[in-house]
Amino acid sequence: MSLSDWAKNDWLKTHKTSAEEIKGLLSIVVRELEDGQLQGISSDGKFSHAYRAALTLATVLLYVSGYAPARGQSHHHRTIETIPMILGDGAKDDAQYLQNCRAKRNAAEYDAANEASEVEADELVDFAKEFEKTVRAWLKKKGY
Repeated sequence: MSLSDWAKNDWLKTHKTSAEEIKGLLSIVVRELEDGQLQGISSDGKFSHAYRAALTLATVLLYVSGYAPARGQSHHHRTIETIPMILGDGAKDDAQYLQNCRAKRNAAEYDAANEASEVEADELVDFAKEFEKTVRAWLKKKGY
């Protein structure tokens, strides 16, 4: 399926972004990555910050592509699922990894403490840093 097919199914809506909006979202990414690397933060906290950074990067991809998630259920899930639609099939593993992180983040936010290990949190921080490089390179090609 394509992004336009998803819009026809009401999973996405059209969205006109601006350089200012993208700059603002990227500032959130920087903040979340910085906060996720603070000393003394719990592994769940580090994981949540890194997840928010990665999700915001996926949102940037979607916005620049002319769409936003439709309001309602599953907007994180759908935003993540669009990554390979935008970056290509080579990003399928990244999307699957983030879907797994989404489930773990939900458990850490809503079910119990200590859901994410220190190793998992560090891996997600590293992933988000690399994903940021990928998204920024993509943005440069798009003229942002």
